[in-house]
This record gives sequence, structure tokens and C-alpha cells, in this order.
Amino acid sequence: MLFPPSSWLPHAPLEPLQLDWLSRSSIEVAVLRLDQIDPLISGNKWFKLIEHLKAADLVGAKGIISLGGAHSNHLHALAAAGKRFGFGTVGLLRGHPQDTPTVLDLQAYGMQLHWLGYGGYRARHEAGFWEPWRALYPDLLAVPEGGGGLLGAKGCMQLKSMVAQQLHGLGWSGYDGWWLACGTGTTLAGLVLAEAGAHPVHGALAVPDDHGVEQQVEAIMQQAGSPHSAYQLLDASRGGFAKVDAPLLEFIEQTEQASGIALEPLYTGKALLALKQHIDAGKLKPGSRLIFIHTGGLQGRRGFQTAPSP
Repeated sequence: MLFPPSSWLPHAPLEPLQLDWLSRSSIEVAVLRLDQIDPLISGNKWFKLIEHLKAADLVGAKGIISLGGAHSNHLHALAAAGKRFGFGTVGLLRGHPQDTPTVLDLQAYGMQLHWLGYGGYRARHEAGFWEPWRALYPDLLAVPEGGGGLLGAKGCMQLKSMVAQQLHGLGWSGYDGWWLACGTGTTLAGLVLAEAGAHPVHGALAVPDDHGVEQQVEAIMQQAGSPHSAYQLLDASRGGFAKVDAPLLEFIEQTEQASGIALEPLYTGKALLALKQHIDAGKLKPGSRLIFIHTGGLQGRRGFQTAPSP
């Protein structure tokens, strides 16, 4: 069995976020701490893997082959899960060989790595891309970049029930919407499916428009046969994927000191700053209650250059 035993049920606490700019705006935010579900298999990446692992079981696969970069949270979670639960993993990586802390972990966890260069990685959406890899690894199930697609979204649907079970502990009778960072849009799509129009989902784009997040979300919605479109995508990329600047780094430092919650600059840090800007612009009503998802990825802080982009 690839899928782990039912005794392994990760739980993410829901915690109130106490920050001055929220108090001034009379807006309440609770953070779903997906960064705390496990030291290694962390964040939303695990939930995107769940249904893919079930699918691998159904077809009798012996492991998973997937794609990512040299700092990939997805590949890190996949490799850690493979090591813990005893299934094979192969990673197809963007660019050329480099020994980032993430890559060293992937190797230590037993993941077989193949570097595709940049042109080779761009071809991942082309017809026939997977054929030679399926021939080389016939016993492995191919999983999209980031654990995406409808299966990845379905795994994230359970985040809604995880939150619902903890609202009473906050003294909340309900909430007004969700806020999270988007890299592929898969987690957002899962929440939109789970909400079925009941609450809006706000996605802070950590990548530029040319990454096609909106198209990926719409494709998942169509595949699921869902008529719901209660979501909004906002640009939080700050000029490009993995781009940071001095105001973002200053905001992260101040927020970590004030809240005690560690952030990373590529996803969660950008998403929280985008929320502050949204509130400062008067786009949320006083009294609103939001669920903010901490999508994990803290392992990536180790190899990330924290100097702002020029």
C-alpha cells in the first residue's frame, strides 16, 4: 500500500492572528497552520498528494514521479512521504544540477533525480512529454507539477472541515471567506469545490500571470463539473516568482516578531502582505472574519537568498 495507514491523520491548528493592523481595521483573521502538521511532510503539499497516492494504489503503482524546482516544497514533501511510508519517488527538476538544501534532502530521502534544463522543463505541458518517463519508470504514477489537477484539488477539500471543527474554539459562529497564496491554484480550487459557493476564496498569486493559474483553476472546475466561481485572484508576485524586495522582507520580519509565526517570502509572506494592502485599501468590511492558510514551505527558507531583488 502506498497510501499511509489511517492512524496517520495530520492535524493543523486554527489560531487567531493578533496584529495591530488587523485590530485597527476591526477585522479578524484565523490562521490554519498547515506548517505544523508534520516536521517534514508539511503544508498544503501533503493534502495535494493524498488523492494521487490513492490513485497510485488503485493501479498498483510502486511509487510516484513528479516535477519541481531546486527549492520545491512539493518534491520535498513527496520524497519525505516516500521515505516514511516506503514507496519509490522520482523527481524531474527544472534547470541544471545544484546542491540546494532541498535537493540534498531529496537525495537523502532516496528520491531519484533527473535534471531537465530549462527548455526541457518548459516542455512539461506538451503532448507526449510523459511518454519516455513512463517507459523508463513503468511502475510509477506520474503526478503533475505541485501535485496539481483535480486529484490534488480533491485532497484539499478536507481543509474546510478541518476549519469547521475548530471554529467554536475561537468563539466564531462562522467566517466570511478564505485567503491563501497561489502557486498552481490547486489548493484554491479545492476550497472553491468544498465551499460550493458558500464563501468566497481569495488567492494571492505568488507567480506572474503567464504561469496560467487562472486557466488551471478553470480547468479543474470544468473537470469537476462545478458551476461555482466564488473566487478572486490577486497579484501578489511583486514582479515575478521568487522575487522579493525590501518592503516584503521588512513586513515579514515585523510580522514574525509580533505574531511568533514563521513565514517564508515566496508564498505565505507575500499572501499576508497582499491581505494587509487589501485591507488598507478599504476592500474588506470592518467586522469581517477570514481564514488565512499558512501553506508551509518553511524548509525553503534555508536555501533562499533573502537579499531583495535589485
